[in-house]
Amino acid sequence: MDVRRAIPPAEELGESPLWPAAAIVAAAVLYADLPSRFIAGAHAGAFGVVRWVVPALTLLVLASLAAIRPRGRITRRHLAIGTIGIVSLANSVSIGLLIHLLINGAHAHASPLLRAAVHMWVVNVLLFALWFWQLDGGGPLSRPSCSPAQRDFLFPQQTEAALAESGWRPLFLDYLYVSFTNATAFSPTDAMPLSRWAKMLMLVQSAISLALAVMVVARAVNILS
Repeated sequence: MDVRRAIPPAEELGESPLWPAAAIVAAAVLYADLPSRFIAGAHAGAFGVVRWVVPALTLLVLASLAAIRPRGRITRRHLAIGTIGIVSLANSVSIGLLIHLLINGAHAHASPLLRAAVHMWVVNVLLFALWFWQLDGGGPLSRPSCSPAQRDFLFPQQTEAALAESGWRPLFLDYLYVSFTNATAFSPTDAMPLSRWAKMLMLVQSAISLALAVMVVARAVNILS
């Protein structure tokens, strides 16, 4: 299966589809590589299921996207957003379940717990990078022709007249950087959110990262000490 068929080709995107496709596959691989038993006791099996359900859902949807030919009002962008949404929902449920178990006294093993938290955090960064990339300015297909008033993020290069006139526009790796810095600093760094949905997405991502840091990492350090 060529996962790059799940999104428009390079000539339509104006950039290689390799990086976005790699981000989706990386999210699935990270879940498949989750430690099998970082939560001890009766609830350990829940994550044993999750670590295979998430990759299976991802590959199933990607296979469907590669096989389906969009018709009518349904575009490949809509299908790609659906893929990102499914994996995002699964990741959110997994993180919520993990925090719920830790709050309610589930026993955990420190080293595997830290490794699982890192995996989930990286998946969180990849997924929000995909959200930003797909939604800013109407998506990668519409973004080159969108007016400044339609932008959802303002990058520093867009405020420099020389760079703006040269035709600079953000690509997927720029959104990956925005996602990473927002997840680590809990606030925007260079690219500023303009629309309300962009602000809310960044808020949700920061909240997830903060919850992982406070609940999971703190619990692991407490076990080690």
